[in-house]
Amino acid sequence: MAASPCAFSPRGCRLFASAGPDGRLRVWDTAGSRLQHEYVPSAHLSAACTCLAWAPAGARQPPSKDGPQRKKRKSEVGGEVDTQLDILAIGTAVGSILLYSTVKGELQSKLDGGHDSRVNCVRWHQESCCLYSCSDDKHIVEWNTQTCKVKCKWKGDNSSVTCLCISPDGKMLLSAGRTIKLWDLETKEVYRHFTGHATSVSSLMFTTVKPTNESKPFDGITGLYFLSGAIHDRLLSVWQIRSDRKEKNAVMSFTVTDEPTFVDLTVSEVKEEPVKLAVVCRDGQLHLFEHILNGYCKKPLTSNCTVQIATPGDGDSTPKPVPILAAAFCTDKQSLLLVYGNSLQPIIEKVSLNTSESHICLVRDIQKVLSLKTDAAVTKVKTPVVNSDAKVLVPGIPGHSTAVKTPALGKEKKKNKRKPGETEESIEERLGALDIDVSKVKTPGGLPQTDSFAVLLVQGLESNDAEILNKVLNTRKENIVKNTVARMPIHAVIPLLHELTKRLQGNPYSASLMVRWLKSVFTVHASYLSTLPDLIPQLGMLYQLMESRVKTLQKLSRLHGRLFILVTQVAASQTVQDVPEVNQTAKLVYEDESSEEEGSDDEMIADKDSDENWDEDEEKEEQSDEQDMTVEKEINGDSDLEPENESEEE
Repeated sequence: MAASPCAFSPRGCRLFASAGPDGRLRVWDTAGSRLQHEYVPSAHLSAACTCLAWAPAGARQPPSKDGPQRKKRKSEVGGEVDTQLDILAIGTAVGSILLYSTVKGELQSKLDGGHDSRVNCVRWHQESCCLYSCSDDKHIVEWNTQTCKVKCKWKGDNSSVTCLCISPDGKMLLSAGRTIKLWDLETKEVYRHFTGHATSVSSLMFTTVKPTNESKPFDGITGLYFLSGAIHDRLLSVWQIRSDRKEKNAVMSFTVTDEPTFVDLTVSEVKEEPVKLAVVCRDGQLHLFEHILNGYCKKPLTSNCTVQIATPGDGDSTPKPVPILAAAFCTDKQSLLLVYGNSLQPIIEKVSLNTSESHICLVRDIQKVLSLKTDAAVTKVKTPVVNSDAKVLVPGIPGHSTAVKTPALGKEKKKNKRKPGETEESIEERLGALDIDVSKVKTPGGLPQTDSFAVLLVQGLESNDAEILNKVLNTRKENIVKNTVARMPIHAVIPLLHELTKRLQGNPYSASLMVRWLKSVFTVHASYLSTLPDLIPQLGMLYQLMESRVKTLQKLSRLHGRLFILVTQVAASQTVQDVPEVNQTAKLVYEDESSEEEGSDDEMIADKDSDENWDEDEEKEEQSDEQDMTVEKEINGDSDLEPENESEEE
């Protein structure tokens, strides 16, 4: 059983505050076990409540978030003392601290900017308007609740700081992670170290106001005892603050059956007065101790009395244990306030126990108490007068809307006997009288498939047969799911919800199928579920499971968006780098012929022709010259003579 943050108000434990697993803050009146306030933080899905602390009697009320307050009248000043007790400090998982007023029923102010991680513990100062908080970010923060700002911040440990406690005189502060440190609040320096726990400390509180040795002068801290408990540790250790720095180990210890989840004690104000200790463990048991703190004790001390609560177990049913959630001593230091049952709807009872007995078992019928509380809170339901014109829808048979006829006064009931000459009505006529569509029933395959699924589902739930349940619940068709849920009997709705809750904790694929069934169940059977008195504890696990699944959806969506942008940018840059260089040389060039090119070609051809013609002309001219010379010779009577004749003639 997971321990939820809870705390009793000071001065008589008049109120009890609890932060449930659904993220809601509930404040109960311990006298009548009535719910007085229910507050849902705006960020309860992502910033669940982690710790609670009531303001002490002398704390001044922080300013409202609406702005400056008006001056109070004298008649209102007298009632201010009571309202001071009703300020509740709420630490969240994201590092912010909320101040909630139970009198006004609203959020007074919000403290931001001090922590970057989960707030593990908050503690009010007895006199000033200061608030101290510690976190997983290894720091301790001192807040001014009037200005809602950080007054001082210092590193408290090398690991997470899990718990705080202020000394009775208000000058020292105990902080604990795995080691316990005593700080001087004025100088913010470590005064003492205490070692002895192997795991993180979960509870710290002073057990004495004055030292046991009254011969020495008291400096406000030396000689005092304080108590500490750690997670997964079945020992509660008691430490003494001494003047010398040699002794760092616990002086005594109390042993319990399981890890302590809630601790309350009566402070010893006189030397001979014993310290009474009430420890609630994770297994739901309460252990009561009574011991005089007078020095070192070697052996662990066992409880004087162990208290358990169980159901009566009438008839064949066996008694079942009822877990105790918290316990606190009343002002008389004798009687106890017990908080037991479910954290969403607890039962608060004041009891006086005979601690001389070593074991006490209280028998309480929780279902009866819850039903009585529901009957007192809800108005009585009147049965309506049914007219002959009205039609009543009977659950289990869809389409059954036959008129319920009120029997007339003074008339006898008809006997269900046939007369001798009367024929019996057929099945079709009887179904027609029930106003059921016969064509739907007369299917070629017999009964519809959804009827067989509904019967199989009921059989699987009653026999807890996994094979049958897998066959039915793994259906993907929306129509079959809706019809099966509509045709199943009423008494199987709650077992089906428990089975769906169990399967939702599996792999995401089966969870996606179970969500369809959940939607149909809540849609079809919402009216029936709203009439159940113990619906809240039965659906508490389902609601907590759904909240935890949706808790990180917003952050995952943001991360998905950022990763998508990064991936697209990387892909775009790679595509730009992978593009090959374009070859600039043309594979084919087509050019049109211009007039200049034609002219040049013609000139080249003409030049060739002219050269050839020039040679031919020269040859022709030489031949013509020779012919002319021969002709002239013939005319002149010259003939070709021998060289001798030519000389003679000359």
